[in-house]
Amino acid sequence: MRSIRDLDLNGKRVFIRVDFNVPLANGGKEITSDKRIKASIPTIQYALDHNAAVILASHLGRPKGKPNPEMSLAPCAVRLAELIKRPVAMAPDCIGPQVEKMLPTPRAILLLENLRFHPEEEKNDPAFSKQLAALCDVYVNDAFGSAHRAHASTVGMIAFVEEAAAGLLMEKELEYLGKATRNPARPCIAILGGAKVSDKIEVIQNMLKIVDRLLIGGAMAYTFLRARGESVGKSLVEEDKIDLARELMSTAREKLLLPVDHVVAAELKAGVASEVVDTIPDGMMALDIGPKTIAAYEKAIEGAKTIIWNGPMGVFETPPFDKGTVALAKAVANSGAVSVVGGGDSEKAIKAAGVADKISHVSTGGGASLEFLAGIELPGVAALENR
Repeated sequence: MRSIRDLDLNGKRVFIRVDFNVPLANGGKEITSDKRIKASIPTIQYALDHNAAVILASHLGRPKGKPNPEMSLAPCAVRLAELIKRPVAMAPDCIGPQVEKMLPTPRAILLLENLRFHPEEEKNDPAFSKQLAALCDVYVNDAFGSAHRAHASTVGMIAFVEEAAAGLLMEKELEYLGKATRNPARPCIAILGGAKVSDKIEVIQNMLKIVDRLLIGGAMAYTFLRARGESVGKSLVEEDKIDLARELMSTAREKLLLPVDHVVAAELKAGVASEVVDTIPDGMMALDIGPKTIAAYEKAIEGAKTIIWNGPMGVFETPPFDKGTVALAKAVANSGAVSVVGGGDSEKAIKAAGVADKISHVSTGGGASLEFLAGIELPGVAALENR
C-alpha cells in the first residue's frame, strides 16, 4: 500500500484518521493516558513539515450515534497542542457548514469532533463517507487500533478521495506484525495468556501454523488442563470449550507448552494466603503460573529470535499473582529477540516490569492486533491495499 511518504502534500488538505480513543476521567474533562495521542505525532508532524493543512478525525468511546459532552474530543485538542507546541483548532462537529468554514490553511491543524456522534460512522454510510471526503484532498489512515472496523472513516471515504495512504504508525504496526507472522526469524515463539480460550481460538489456531513453540498461561490454561484430565479445582474453565482445547492440543503436539505448577488461593483478593502446587486441590483456584513453569517458559524464550506476546500469565493486577507475568516480561526484554507485544494488559505488564523500552514494538491496537494475529483481514488495511 502507499505510504504518506509517497504523497505530494504541499498545500493540500490532508485528512488523517487518528486513534484518539483515550481514557477519560472527571466527566470527560481529564485524559488519564495520552499514549495514543503521542503515537500519532510523527505522522501529524510529517504532514505539517510538508506544508499540509491537517484535518484530524477520531472516535472516542461509544456515544451510540448522538452527541455526548463526556465523550468530546476537546481535551485531546488541548493535549495535542501542548505536545506538538502549536495551536489545534477544535471543530464543533465532524461535518457540516460550520466545519467547512473552519478548514485549516497549510501548517495549521483542525481536530474534528467525535465521529461516532453520527450513527452513519459505524454504519459505513456512503453519504456520510462522501461528506467526510469532501473536506480533504488526501486521506491518510494512521489509526491501526480501528483498522478492524469497516466504518465510514476507515473504509467508506477511501472510495471518494483522490489519494489514500497509510500513516507512519499504521506502517510501523503492519511492518512489525507482518514480520512476526509472515516471515519470522526462527525460533519463533508466541506467549498467549488471558482469561478465555474463546477470545483467542483463531489466534491459537493461526499461531500453531506459524510458531515453533506456543506458551499458554492465564486462566485459559485451565480449560486445556481440564481437557487433559487434570484437576483444576475452582479455576476458571470454559466447559463448552473443553473438546476444542483437546482438539487444539492434538494438532499442536509438542509445540504447545502448558503450566506444570501453579500459584493457588481460596479466593481472589489482595493479601490472600497463597501457595505453589503441582496439582490444584479442590476448593482452590489457580491465579498465576508457578516457579517451575516460569523456568520452563524462560528457557523457551531464551533461544528465540521472534517473540509474539498477547495476554498476562496470571491475575497480575493483584499481587502476589503478578510474578509469572513480570518474570516473562523481563525474559522477553532480555532475550535479544524481535519482540511484538499486543493487548492492553500485556502492555501494562511490561510497564510494571520496567522493561517497556526493551520491547521492539508495543501495538497500539488491542482488537486489531488480535485479529491480525488470528490471520483475519483488517477492513481498514484491505481498503488501503485495494486502493
